[in-house]
Amino acid sequence: MSESWSKYIPSPRSRFLIVSCNECGNSQIVFDSAKTVVKCNVCGAVLARPSGGKAIILGKKERTLE
Repeated sequence: MSESWSKYIPSPRSRFLIVSCNECGNSQIVFDSAKTVVKCNVCGAVLARPSGGKAIILGKKERTLE
């Protein structure tokens, strides 16, 4: 019975990503639908910019968290 309900319950399309900085190589977690500019905690370089929907990821995507 639980399998039949799973097609009716929507799953989220947004994910958390581990992104590494292009400047210093620091890795941090970024929401892929970020509504604000996300900067590196170490050097201050921009890792993601908002674009109205999904954020534009400027760093290197390492993997997706689930």
